[in-house]
Amino acid sequence: MKAIATLKLALFGAAFAAGLASVPALADSAKVAVAANFTEPVKEIAAAFKAKTGHEVVLSFGASGQFYTQITQDAPFEVFLSADSARPKKLAEEGLGVKDSVFTYAVGKLVLWSKSPGVVKGEETLKQASIAKVSICNPAAAPYGAAAVETMQALKLYDDLKPKLVEGANITQAYQFVQTGNAEIGFVALSQVIADKDGSRWMVPQNLYKPITQDAVLLKKGEANAAAKAFLDFLKGPESRAIIEKFGYEVTTPKAS
Repeated sequence: MKAIATLKLALFGAAFAAGLASVPALADSAKVAVAANFTEPVKEIAAAFKAKTGHEVVLSFGASGQFYTQITQDAPFEVFLSADSARPKKLAEEGLGVKDSVFTYAVGKLVLWSKSPGVVKGEETLKQASIAKVSICNPAAAPYGAAAVETMQALKLYDDLKPKLVEGANITQAYQFVQTGNAEIGFVALSQVIADKDGSRWMVPQNLYKPITQDAVLLKKGEANAAAKAFLDFLKGPESRAIIEKFGYEVTTPKAS
């Protein structure tokens, strides 16, 4: 009986060891601040990352400028996915981001959008007297808002349109203004409407605004967090890049800056 018990114990020990071998390294979590335009892509990326590594990603969404301010005021974020390149670079220069961790994860595209078919037919739509409200996001805090202003200025329409502008704190609010009918048209991110089959949109030519180069940075608070570093590595990989492209962004070969 003693020999049988010893054998059972040995078999159990082997099975337990085999089970441990199949489990990834102890999972951790990372707090990630994400520019609002990247909401849907990063949700997919985070799910794929968790399935592959077991690590949890806690996502917060908002305007890049607001996140920058929060990070300088000791917010607990460990990774920042901005909608521009200036703020991640500045955080690294100020010692709040890890030097040499900055890279471009996506290049965004601006569109003029209506939830109704046939409304948006190109830049001429902006000249129509029947359009009472045009939605944008805060140009000081959100790069897509700055791109919208640049576009209107390049078309020499900004002064005429200024009284019609309704401003959201971020690109999500700018989209919601159009979605809820508080504005007939609005400047939004292509990623927000790429799956929309019912509305109408005009892809704003990229010569009308500066490229929306979206950079990521590992923040100092995440420097010792394996999950934070692993997430940024995953963001550079082919699985993430395929998701990013699916939502209408351009991707570039990641380069530390």
